[in-house]
Amino acid sequence: MLFHTFKMLNPESKVCTFAFRSKALSLWIALSEMVVTLKIKEMLAEGGCPKNILSIKDALEAVEGRWKLLILFSLSAGPRRFKELSREVNGITDKTLSKELKLLESNKLITREVYDTFPPTVEYTITEHGKSLEKVIEELHYWGLAHRKEVLGK
Repeated sequence: MLFHTFKMLNPESKVCTFAFRSKALSLWIALSEMVVTLKIKEMLAEGGCPKNILSIKDALEAVEGRWKLLILFSLSAGPRRFKELSREVNGITDKTLSKELKLLESNKLITREVYDTFPPTVEYTITEHGKSLEKVIEELHYWGLAHRKEVLGK
């Protein structure tokens, strides 16, 4: 895992370090770096290490990585079974999908429901808490379109 560390010195010369984990340098990390940089500048103006930076760290850890937002985007269209998600989230392995689903469930962004059938049927659904990321995903979509146009000219 890569660790992105942001350091700043406050007026009392204390060092505040914020570490954000990610598996790959992704669009999410790029945007989060911009947000954190602006937040740090704002906090420096106020003079000190803020306690509210923890909320930014928590948010980044809940949706870090390459796949979580894509899984949430897929589930925003309705409940999905494992293989449906595997097909819709192009390029993800079953092992990675399983791990990401467990992490999303532990962060209460999705629910996993097991039906008493043979063989057992498992269905994943986005929670209201997960749906609260809709604006973030929408803004990432629009930023991604503009970024693609800027970088690739498409």
